Amino acid sequence: MTIEIPGRGSTSYRFMPQSTALIVIDMQRDFCDPQGVGAMGGEDVSPMRPIIPKVRAVLDTARASKILVIHTREGHPPDLSTLHEMRRLSSRLAGAEIGAKGPLGRFLVRGEYGHDFVDELQPKTGEIVVDKPAFSAFFKTDLEKILRDRGITQVIVCGVTTECCVQSTIRGAVDRGFFVLTLEDCCASYYPDMHEATMRVLPAQGNLFGWVGDSQTLIRALKAYSAEAA
Repeated sequence: MTIEIPGRGSTSYRFMPQSTALIVIDMQRDFCDPQGVGAMGGEDVSPMRPIIPKVRAVLDTARASKILVIHTREGHPPDLSTLHEMRRLSSRLAGAEIGAKGPLGRFLVRGEYGHDFVDELQPKTGEIVVDKPAFSAFFKTDLEKILRDRGITQVIVCGVTTECCVQSTIRGAVDRGFFVLTLEDCCASYYPDMHEATMRVLPAQGNLFGWVGDSQTLIRALKAYSAEAA
């Protein structure tokens, strides 16, 4: 049975749970907590908080529907060996240099408290965590292999921040031939206007970068699918 999700774009998004993955992007304390790297760099993290229960609701429904769940984290090993100079400079100019000591530990360093996921969105045992050194979850990771090996052709995306790691991962997925649905109300940016601009760009020109939908429509469709399959 194919599930159909209406949303922004010229057509509806169609998928089957067994060939679909939910990718939750960078829901880390460093990006969402008032003491994380984002806030210490002067950003307003308040737009991050409202999406957490919505992402949790999608996670719970995806788990119940047996959809593959993947969590991503941006960060670097303690020796910062994966941090290139361009990213180091940009983080310094932003006022919170990667690797520097902050209230939640060294900024964006693997193993630090701030690098880990917010409490509400901790992975369950057996769920896949992809640690990435850059914005796109496909850059220098095994994400594509993970998806291909499991026969995944569709991906549903949510997380932070919309115009940065979320959009970078979406573009990487589309370039690799995956059909992408982005959950508008489960993504957030420090800049709401950039969030909205991204949501206009993605489905333009015949769904050039995939489809845009909302969490409640997806949840209702998955629950109806599960009830029919029972």
